[in-house]
Amino acid sequence: GYQRRVRDNTGKVLKKAVMSHAKKFIEFINHSPSHFHAVEQFSTRLKSAGYQHLRETEEWNLQPGGKYYFTRNRSTIFAFCLGGKYTPGNGFHIIGAHTDSPVLKVKPNSAITSQGFLQLGVQLYGGGLWYTWFDRDLTVAGRAIVKRGENFEHELVHVDKPILRIPTLAIHLDREVNESFKFNKETQLLPIFATEINKQLNPPSNTPATVNHHPAFLQLLADHLKCQVSDIHDFELNLLDQQPSTIGGLENEFIFSGRLDNLMSSFCALEGLLQAESSLAEEQAVRLITLFDNEEVGSASAYGADSALLFTVLRRITHSLSTAAGKNADDISTKKSFLISADMAHACHPNYSDKHEGRHRPSLHKGPVIKVNANQRYATTSETSFVIKELARRHDIPVQEFVVRNDSACGSTIGPILSANCGIRTVDIGNPMLSMHSIREMCGTRDVDYCIQLFKSFFDNFSKLDQQIHID
Repeated sequence: GYQRRVRDNTGKVLKKAVMSHAKKFIEFINHSPSHFHAVEQFSTRLKSAGYQHLRETEEWNLQPGGKYYFTRNRSTIFAFCLGGKYTPGNGFHIIGAHTDSPVLKVKPNSAITSQGFLQLGVQLYGGGLWYTWFDRDLTVAGRAIVKRGENFEHELVHVDKPILRIPTLAIHLDREVNESFKFNKETQLLPIFATEINKQLNPPSNTPATVNHHPAFLQLLADHLKCQVSDIHDFELNLLDQQPSTIGGLENEFIFSGRLDNLMSSFCALEGLLQAESSLAEEQAVRLITLFDNEEVGSASAYGADSALLFTVLRRITHSLSTAAGKNADDISTKKSFLISADMAHACHPNYSDKHEGRHRPSLHKGPVIKVNANQRYATTSETSFVIKELARRHDIPVQEFVVRNDSACGSTIGPILSANCGIRTVDIGNPMLSMHSIREMCGTRDVDYCIQLFKSFFDNFSKLDQQIHID
């Protein structure tokens, strides 16, 4: 795909596949203002690719060569396809990522009035760079539980215009702000929604008074959902930056966007799975992607990686084709399996390069990063690292390595959780990025293509490579 070249609007030469994947990602994330929307986007894509929708509450009738997906809570999604030569007891080739990102969430009782302003009470979700949420044009997106006839439906909502803002205090009133910007996250991180006088002059029609939320806010949601306020029985709404994601930089080499961590990895996992379909007929394993919710808050939920969900699904697939599967089929298939835990990595910041260990400084445009930690904050081992390096070598895909400095704390991922809970060989990797957990993050366009190539090569070629690896 690298032989054909096109010129972008700056007149610089860029590889067609690189820009194609980057633009496709931009389109995806601009239609995914919340993790609920992202899962809906993935579901639509899988349906169009011929994947059959399953429900956890029903029996599964699976067949070799079949392609399937299901959601849980509409915020976690699994997609898998059985190799044409799959038999129970064979392994699972898995890419795991997560759909959630650090955000502000509307509180169950959000109505606040102060100094003539209507404000929304918000909760902090995850470990965000909260100061980046000041002076941004904000809106809300998520899901509502809406009554339609006799039923109560999950419905997506996105107010596609700026309706909220968290203003900073003028420097004239805080002369030391440039030395140290400090704020109280409960009382000073409150977005302004409207002015009280405007609400009195323009009251929302047919909106009952409520102590939980501003009537004008509920009417706004009802208008977007095309229902009555009384039909909205609950909701989960995230705040987000209204500014669209975009490609930028002198030669269109950057992506500027919110929620790169970790919708970028989720997008690449799905693309890799779909693009590897031509080799499925000869595959003996099950190929699976699992995109969990709640990673940013520890994964300990029914929709998170620290649940029994993955192990339950693996067992269910193993036994779905044959009730006569051997009593050790689950254990055997687990030992034959391999998991890529895909979560974004820290590129070396040019203004803070001393924060990185001197010999492990990932760069943009140089491929996915293998993350290593001796204390098992990442699940990578020499065997699993070798798998990624060898797949990359065989397909001319650049990869990098990262370890945190010994005098710095190390983050973690779903990798160690799933590896420990399921006993599956695991490697932690991710595309390099800057401004992780900011409202506006940054990564390289080329790395989108590199990551998709690597994931495709994993699904296409791991079965053959694994036969050449002898450990236990």
